[in-house]
Amino acid sequence: MSNPGTPTLDQLRIFLAIVDTGSFAAAGRKLNRAVSVISYGIANLEAQLGVLLFEREGTRKPVLTTAGRAVLSEARGVAEGIDGLRAKVKGLLDGLEAEVDLAVDVMFPAESLGVILRAFAAEFPTVQLRLHVEALGAITSMVLDGTAVIGLSGPLFAGVEGIESVSVGSVAMVPVAAPDHPLGRMDPIPPGAGREYTQLVLSDRSRFTEGKDFSVMSSKTWRLADLGAKHALLRQGIGWGNMPLPMIEADLISGTLIRLSMPDHTGGIYRFGGIWRRDTPPGPAAAWLLDRFVAQCGLDSDMGELPDI
Repeated sequence: MSNPGTPTLDQLRIFLAIVDTGSFAAAGRKLNRAVSVISYGIANLEAQLGVLLFEREGTRKPVLTTAGRAVLSEARGVAEGIDGLRAKVKGLLDGLEAEVDLAVDVMFPAESLGVILRAFAAEFPTVQLRLHVEALGAITSMVLDGTAVIGLSGPLFAGVEGIESVSVGSVAMVPVAAPDHPLGRMDPIPPGAGREYTQLVLSDRSRFTEGKDFSVMSSKTWRLADLGAKHALLRQGIGWGNMPLPMIEADLISGTLIRLSMPDHTGGIYRFGGIWRRDTPPGPAAAWLLDRFVAQCGLDSDMGELPDI
């Protein structure tokens, strides 16, 4: 019975770099190592484990063996675990942050945000807060590039490499228009009617939304990067569009906007996540903020409801 040896973290990083970049040479460039050092590291790793990780014959690109594929997920888990451990210890050594940069999706209810930030100010009077309110993929971009240490993002962070997240509630999105808008005067609204009128659409300049549309039904659109401007234009009857329910509840009550009963565009749920970079976990104050977002949205469980109005 044979027992494998214990590989070093450096050997595992070399292995992962080859898999991620697709070649020994590219792995060398990524790690700033000579190709000979990469080859030597893999040979030592295979010797330690007692298995071949890459096919050696009949291919120019590194191809994982059956054993290599089995080792891959474990190696990635070890490397990510070490990254997480080092980052967490760094946070402990650094202590309480002097400043927290927070990026929040514009769809998040302002009242809930205010409650959380008031509690933050009382809990951490020495910590300065820098608040960024952005739309769609801009939150993920700011967290990835380090502009914000944590973000409260809509669903566009899903599947982004290097991002960790925790679920933070949701908000109902409903299609609305002014009462004098043609759609507002239709009862009932026939299927497809929304395509005939200008739809006001929220947009941003991040790479995560480049060339993508979300809940866009009409071929006639006005694109706006500001949710407040969209709200104002909807009230003026310039077009129709989807809005977060908490933001327009007062309009629905007063009648300045009406909810559109569109059979083919009924609205939906916009889900939030608290996000941070895996290699830069939040410090004590930022972690406290994330916990409060989770707790507050548990109290605001009706944010995700679609009531009859």
